[in-house]
Amino acid sequence: MTHRTTSETGIAPTAAPFPTVSPGEVEFVQATIIDWFATAERPLPWRDPATTAWAVLVSEIMSQQTPVSRVEPRWRAWMAKWPTPADLATAPTAEVLHSWDRLGYPRRALRLQEAARVIAEDLDNRVPTTAAELEALPGIGSYTAAAVASFAHGQRTTVLDTNVRRVLVRVFAGRDRPTTSPSRRETQWAEQFVPAVEHVRWNAGVMEFGALVCTARNPKCDDCPLAEVCAWNRSGRPASTERPKTQKWAGTDRQLRGAIMDVLKAAHEETLDDAENDRLDGVPFDLFTATTAELDENMVESLGTATSAKLRTMRDLSADAQRISRLAADLVADGLAAQHGDRLSLPR
Repeated sequence: MTHRTTSETGIAPTAAPFPTVSPGEVEFVQATIIDWFATAERPLPWRDPATTAWAVLVSEIMSQQTPVSRVEPRWRAWMAKWPTPADLATAPTAEVLHSWDRLGYPRRALRLQEAARVIAEDLDNRVPTTAAELEALPGIGSYTAAAVASFAHGQRTTVLDTNVRRVLVRVFAGRDRPTTSPSRRETQWAEQFVPAVEHVRWNAGVMEFGALVCTARNPKCDDCPLAEVCAWNRSGRPASTERPKTQKWAGTDRQLRGAIMDVLKAAHEETLDDAENDRLDGVPFDLFTATTAELDENMVESLGTATSAKLRTMRDLSADAQRISRLAADLVADGLAAQHGDRLSLPR
């Protein structure tokens, strides 16, 4: 099918942050994206028509700042273990954090379990239908609420993740990238692009388009079906004057926190696997903070193989006992770890 804009010259570059867009231009881009998605859609398991609203919610939480390739196997395992909110609501917190594995930002797992408890206890185990109801759940923000309302319940919502926002500001506003987070003005501006009928296909399609074609780095402009009308492409693809903020990892507290969590997850798994030998839960706190000279190697070796390996990796990152103690205390305060006497473990 061939679509034409009302102007053969394409969408004119503009200095306005959120410019006025003609209905003809909007319709052309909508139809192009929806047609493209019909053949380019990836067969992600949570897009199956039989997928429950709960499964969609889990996929959205897991996919935040995490590549789909890492999410899919963990999502499958998670749904096999906890197919309903009620199942997750009663799960041991340690097992929830262990199953979150390397998805990052483990507090998301705790918030998801909190949401599951509300759904199970207060909402008859049914995921809310509207974005407003969804946003009232613990840990659910405006993006996730809009996405679940759209993809799980077919509601007409404005779904604005980073991929969607990048496509819209490039095509219609001629800018390389959006701001860090959407303003109310941007959200209101983006509402006009959501079609009245095929809004679910549009929301999923424009998100997919940003992930596969209109990417942050090395966008495939030569193969883009919107290249001739894209304001950013027509103006020569000018680079943004604001460079994106990059989060360092090596040497940061985030890296060290993650390494401490890796030790606790390994200890939890090996405790379950070796329950018949009465292996103690958790890891002696002194093993995290002792100097190399003071470290009890026999005690390290008494840990499971995986736990001792993770502990050595963590110790290689920092020998600062005060820093490690501070981060461990933060993990306990955040509900991600627990201290029982002289041992540190995942929450019980």
